[in-house]
Amino acid sequence: MAFIRKFEEQVQDLGREGHVVGSVHLCLGQEAIPVGAMSVLEPGDKVLATYRGHGWALACGADPLALMAEIAQRADGVNGGRAGSPMLSAPDAGFLGENSIIGAGLPIAAGVAMADGAKGGTAVVLASLGDGAMNQGGTTEAMIFAAAKNLPVIFACENNGWAEMTPTAVTTRGEHLAMRGQGLNIESHVVDGNDPVAVADAVADAARVCRSGTGPVLLEFKTARLSGHYNKDIQHYRQAEDIEAAKRLDPLLRLRELEGLSDEDAALIDAEVDAEIKLLAEKVRQMPAPNPDGVFEHLYAPDLPVPASSQTSEVKEIPYFRAVNEALKNAMQRRDEVIVYGEDVGYAGGIFGVTRGLQKQFGQERVFDTPIAESAILGSAVGAAIAGLRPVVEIMWADFVFVALDQIINQASNVRYVNRSKLSAPLVIRMQQGVTPGSCAQHSQSIEAILSHIPGIKVGLPATPQDAYAMTLAAIEDPDPVVLLEHRSMYQTVGEVALNGPTEIAAGAVERRDGADVAIISWGSMVAPALEAAERLSDEGIDATVVDLRWLRPLDDQAIAKAVSRCGGRVVIAHEAFLSGGFGAEVSALITERHFDLLVSPVVRVGTPDVRMPSAPSLQDSVLPTASDIIDAARRVHTR
Repeated sequence: MAFIRKFEEQVQDLGREGHVVGSVHLCLGQEAIPVGAMSVLEPGDKVLATYRGHGWALACGADPLALMAEIAQRADGVNGGRAGSPMLSAPDAGFLGENSIIGAGLPIAAGVAMADGAKGGTAVVLASLGDGAMNQGGTTEAMIFAAAKNLPVIFACENNGWAEMTPTAVTTRGEHLAMRGQGLNIESHVVDGNDPVAVADAVADAARVCRSGTGPVLLEFKTARLSGHYNKDIQHYRQAEDIEAAKRLDPLLRLRELEGLSDEDAALIDAEVDAEIKLLAEKVRQMPAPNPDGVFEHLYAPDLPVPASSQTSEVKEIPYFRAVNEALKNAMQRRDEVIVYGEDVGYAGGIFGVTRGLQKQFGQERVFDTPIAESAILGSAVGAAIAGLRPVVEIMWADFVFVALDQIINQASNVRYVNRSKLSAPLVIRMQQGVTPGSCAQHSQSIEAILSHIPGIKVGLPATPQDAYAMTLAAIEDPDPVVLLEHRSMYQTVGEVALNGPTEIAAGAVERRDGADVAIISWGSMVAPALEAAERLSDEGIDATVVDLRWLRPLDDQAIAKAVSRCGGRVVIAHEAFLSGGFGAEVSALITERHFDLLVSPVVRVGTPDVRMPSAPSLQDSVLPTASDIIDAARRVHTR
């Protein structure tokens, strides 16, 4: 505990010296909790912490020099300077990382625990959170998910009485946050977080409950914060009486009393620790900053070989939704680590029938229903992927993903990069999007541009039954997070599908039609109208190339350049999404920036105008782009 205290104080000094930039959140006053907990957890157990997690990393056994170097953003830091103070991790020590999004690590912890159990393990996963994070929806979702599956997770709430700069009592009713766990039928206890022995006893009991198969457990550790919310916080909002009261709760003083430690013995410990910490700090001061040449490394894995199919390719005519089903079945047969879950995907087979029959064939452990809790679904998938599974999760409607977008944008996308490929998150997120007759503004949006903006994930939009099959398999085999956006209007579209053929990689556009007069670039639901437009244009003597981009991240620049060049620099881009901010603007910008010399006229975009989508089919038809709109655009660029 003294080592953690001196470590944090030294970090604060390094910040004052200018060796640490940005905010640092110190655990001064909370040292008893990680030390007490880790004294009873077993090798193989895992920890995920909130951003005030330096003490947890040290208690897990992470290299203190590498940790201090990471906080100081040095090349030899445990994450090479990519994480800094609030996101550092040390997976080799069982510390899967801090999280600067409060509450976000809890669903991930549930996924890690789920994966370990699926592989026959008995590990306990401890997830720490602050009292403020108890108000996050993702926290409650994680607890509900963990309870539904009896997962061995210890939710360790470090209640220091302050949610950043606001007293917890101002925003929270009741004396004990642990009562919320009781409301979810989770075993919950209030513990003196300033007493490491009490912490150890409580965690040991919680671990026994978890290993017996009746977890999770919520432990609320009452503690105190001996410094500001972050290293430069002058605490102008905090009464002097509260600061003095916190000092009287100092866990180091408590431990001296419990152990009967003399002033002389305490001074010897402090001197020994102080010398060691000063040596670490001096080494960190001399360390170089990371080399910028490596800044793009570990964003994605290299394309990896995939398992070859042992069966001969068989061509069948099947609908789009069934093609996805066949791909999931194929993947689950070839890989035991593939699991499929989400709302209604198990027994019912999904609202659109895409997962029908999978639970019957593969069992409830590999295909299962979840609570209606999108943050828990996505976060647990991140954790399960980190821990070695290949989860395929479904978000019923793309519009619903916004309540849980953090788990894609702030979590899945960062795993490989921050951990420099020591950890990765090979998960697949399936969702359907777009307009169908009667769909309202909350069940109709096309969101590919939003997701494609995020480095670290891949985004694909299958436009045919064959691609629904092939791209689903490619996504599952890919070593990085992949989002597949299906369009429900195409679920009943029938086409030839080559089953059990070689698996492709998650990249690459396809030229659907060859022409020389105008290039029509599209994806998803607009590929079919683009092909219709091309056929009708041919009757007018205009020969069009149609390129289906398929994957928007990574984007196939070569296919785009080839089409632009072949068609004399006349380009139309068509998508169903809103025109402003749609991915067509990105493709148009790319063409202008990289292939401007090939253009003979401005690129023309076709999309839905900027309006909320009405439910009435007559109103929908008045705004949705059609083949006729593409034809009009092609005529304009062709005559210029």
